[in-house]
Amino acid sequence: MADTIYALSSGAPPAGIGVIRISGPRAGEALSLMAGGLPPPRSPRLRILRNGEGDALDQALVMWFAGPNTATGEDLAEIHCHGGRAVVAALLAALSSMDGLREAEPGEFTRRAFSNGRIDLAEAEGLADLLSAETELQRRGALLAAGGDLSRQIEGWRDRVLGLAASIEAVIDFADEDDVSLPASFSRELDELIGEIRATSQRPATERLRDGIRVVLAGPPNAGKSSLFNALLSDDAAIVTSEAGTTRDVLERPVSIGGVPLVLVDTAGMRDSGAGAIEEMGIERARKEVANGHIVLWLGAPDELPFGAIQISAKSDLGAGQSEGLEVSAVTGFGLSELTDVLVEKAREILPPVDQIAFNRRQREWAQTAAQSLVDVDTHSDLLIAAENLRAARRALDRLVGRDSTEEMLDALFGRFCIGK
Repeated sequence: MADTIYALSSGAPPAGIGVIRISGPRAGEALSLMAGGLPPPRSPRLRILRNGEGDALDQALVMWFAGPNTATGEDLAEIHCHGGRAVVAALLAALSSMDGLREAEPGEFTRRAFSNGRIDLAEAEGLADLLSAETELQRRGALLAAGGDLSRQIEGWRDRVLGLAASIEAVIDFADEDDVSLPASFSRELDELIGEIRATSQRPATERLRDGIRVVLAGPPNAGKSSLFNALLSDDAAIVTSEAGTTRDVLERPVSIGGVPLVLVDTAGMRDSGAGAIEEMGIERARKEVANGHIVLWLGAPDELPFGAIQISAKSDLGAGQSEGLEVSAVTGFGLSELTDVLVEKAREILPPVDQIAFNRRQREWAQTAAQSLVDVDTHSDLLIAAENLRAARRALDRLVGRDSTEEMLDALFGRFCIGK
């Protein structure tokens, strides 16, 4: 029998309301002991909650959900109490004193929902991204996965694989009859399925949306990189002086511009001579950031512009900028609006479209495996081998949504959740 778990599922107190969840075989017993009986299923009731000694702890709304049709697939109880620290602490202490109850581990409620078939792995991954979403695009992208859009697409592909497999199995089973052959549409349906899976796999990975687009500010010393970095952040995150070489390491800060998640990266000024040992280390790191950045803003000479970078003419208020590129002043704000528009436009080209499903890296690997197995289906040779390739494609799609997942992978995923989720 599974343990009965409990946790505060709302934000840390103090708050207006605290929500405590209890899930497992003893959830009903625990709620009944505290509330003096169970309320009608799915009907909130106002009750005085008491501990084992009969002391009143709070007046709260309680709800009871009998399994398996609950969020976790188990018996589930909720307590909506006042959100003060003392109230929440007293209620959690009362639960901890009951036999058979323990505090939930991070993500354990969601893991039980997965284990009990209430959600699949793709939905769980979407929920994890939704909980950590900080920008509008992150929210919209994660909601597609958490809401089951990705899972429904995968199940649709799986059903089509099963249909193709059934056609081949029928030919194998009735090989002795001359009038049994594959449908004329078999090859077309197979090619269409391969095309759909590959097209989805080729979209940018969802990690770009979750982690943010890296925007690297690069150029020679004292070019205005840190000033522009601060202006884009609307914060004095980087030290700005007239002395060359002030920035000696990589400084990065997340920011949302136009609902797009960006990570601004300020780098050490690049120069070929005159740098000390520490500054040289910073310059080397700056070069790596330029090589790996999604978008590079170059504040140096146009003839040194890195491939694919955006030329920025900084310090336009001093007339010190280059004659080419986008003119910007971190002091007056001139050109900042145009620059942010360019950043948003470039980022949207790199990010997966939020109105279409996209894979994370794990999902993409299994989708590509499924597509390759389908490519290997050769109906002009041994049909037994073709049938096995179709089974391999189905297994890959099963792994994509979490069927037959390893415990290590599940531990890593659900460890991203907070306690109480």
